[in-house]
Amino acid sequence: MARVAVVTGGTRGIGEAISKALKAAGYKVAANYAGNDEAAQKFKAATDIPVYKWDVSNFEACGAGLKQIESDLGPVDVLVNNAGITRDTMFHRMTAEQWNAVINTNLGSLFNMTRHVIEGMRARKFGRIVNISSINGQKGQMGQVNYSAAKAGEIGFTKALAQEGARSGITVNAICPGYIATEMVKAVPQDVLEKNILPQIPLGRLGEPEEIARCVVFLASDDAGFITGSTLTANGGQYLA
Repeated sequence: MARVAVVTGGTRGIGEAISKALKAAGYKVAANYAGNDEAAQKFKAATDIPVYKWDVSNFEACGAGLKQIESDLGPVDVLVNNAGITRDTMFHRMTAEQWNAVINTNLGSLFNMTRHVIEGMRARKFGRIVNISSINGQKGQMGQVNYSAAKAGEIGFTKALAQEGARSGITVNAICPGYIATEMVKAVPQDVLEKNILPQIPLGRLGEPEEIARCVVFLASDDAGFITGSTLTANGGQYLA
């Protein structure tokens, strides 16, 4: 019987690629999204993957959303915590709202989502949790103190929960993408991309969302059953952790 996989932020960018790749690998996929109804419905029509709308920074909303998914598809076997936002500014200009929005969505969502599925995974003696962190959670990034703090927190969350879940057959791993060719990165002016970003990447190009998705499919598989608490860097050699 096909395993059920939930991908937060699963209808656009890296999340879209992850959702598609998991479906192609035979999973029953549910894609969460926060607010872009047009993009979500376009994704659903193109992929036939069901979409579910809720705010991952809200604990109760996560519980209700996951309860609906389990009613529709079955118990959650694979959770991909991918949803994230940015509110970039230099720290001396950062507001409490900008700090809290990023921390609550990017890091708080890991608790909000995982807490609702972990007991079922423990009871069934199987689970795969994959957290999409960032290169900037490893090396830091000027103008992204909030984002870098949240993404670094995801790595700590991964390492600690991996130790708790191991005896119950639950693996917990993180992936740290570098610069990936999503809409957000492609919106960077071409001259900035060519002069400031690509020279930092030894491979000389942006990553593709599908390359991150293939990492997720592997970590979710039975083949990765002995890998837990790890951080997989996928950044073209830009930062070697």
